[in-house]
Amino acid sequence: MNSIILTIIIVPIIEIYLFIKIGSEIGAFTTIFLIFATAVIGIYYAKYEGINTLRSGFQQLSKNETPAYEVISGAAIAFAALLLIIPGFATDVLGFLLIFPITRKFFFKKLSKKFKNNKTSRNNFIDGEFEDIDDDHDKKI
Repeated sequence: MNSIILTIIIVPIIEIYLFIKIGSEIGAFTTIFLIFATAVIGIYYAKYEGINTLRSGFQQLSKNETPAYEVISGAAIAFAALLLIIPGFATDVLGFLLIFPITRKFFFKKLSKKFKNNKTSRNNFIDGEFEDIDDDHDKKI
């Protein structure tokens, strides 16, 4: 089964389960308030981290360096903000983990190791020689 379809099915199930469990422990209104509070705090902190990342990217550009980490970090912060807007506790936890620079670097290291391992295994080259043949030569034959 496709992993995207599986994610679309499993994430709401986990969120509904957490809503029921946490709501039964702390109450419905407190749960709703907590969902709104995490969204507002998360969006504010995502804005703060996004500005810091943008500032760092401009510093990299002024040094004539490529701001590759800042671009990836900005995309991760945008995705984290989206996760924080979506109501739910599991998505909020993942969103907060992506917003904090320490955990974001941890995720980037894990992903870069995964892609480096895949890249080295796919580099199967066939060495060979070739010769250009003129069209005039083909017409004589």
